[in-house]
Amino acid sequence: MNFEKCLESSPLIAILRGITPAEIPGVCDALFENGIMLLEIPLNTPDALTCIAEAVRYAGDRQLIGAGTVLSSEDVCRVNSSGGRFIISPNTDTAVIRKTKELGLISIPGFFTPTEGFTAIAAGADYLKLFPAGCMGKGYVKDLQAVIKKPILAVGGISEENLKDFLSVCPGAGIGSALYKNGKSAEEVRESARRLMAVVKA
Repeated sequence: MNFEKCLESSPLIAILRGITPAEIPGVCDALFENGIMLLEIPLNTPDALTCIAEAVRYAGDRQLIGAGTVLSSEDVCRVNSSGGRFIISPNTDTAVIRKTKELGLISIPGFFTPTEGFTAIAAGADYLKLFPAGCMGKGYVKDLQAVIKKPILAVGGISEENLKDFLSVCPGAGIGSALYKNGKSAEEVRESARRLMAVVKA
C-alpha cells in the first residue's frame, strides 16, 4: 500500500481523533466503502497505539494507517512498532522528520510559514501539512506554492463548505470533526464520508 497512490485514489485523510478500539472495524468499513484509504489516528487519542495496531490489523492491505500529533522521535518509534506507515505532526520538528525517514515512513510535518516549510523540506519531509489551513484560505496556499515545491496538504478547519476550494490547489486534505468525532456512529461516519466524497467527485 503506497501513500501517494492512496492520495491519488482519494485526496482525503480521515483524522480519527478520539476513536476507540471497538469502533475501528465499523469506521474503517464506513470509510472504505466511500473510497477513503488514508486513516490518521492522533496520538492524543486515548489508547492511540492500540487503535493504530487494531486498524492496521483490520484494514490489512485495503487502507493505510498512520499517526497524527506526533511530537517526538520516541513517538515515531512507537508508531512504527504499532504498524503505522505515515507520521503527521502539527509542527516542524527536524528530529521527528529525520527519525521518520530513518525508519522508512512517510513524513508529513505541520508548517505555517515559508521558513518552517523550507526547514521541513531540508530535513527530508515528503509532504507538508499547512496547519491551520481553514482560517487562511486557498489564496495563502497559492502564495506559498510560488516558492515551496513540495506538495501541501490542507488540515485544520476543512469541511464540506471549503473542501472544493482547497482541493483546487492541494493534492489532499485532512478531515477531522466534519468526518469523525467521538461518539459518532459508523452510519453517521458513512454518511459524512459520502457527502465529502461527493464534493471530491464534483
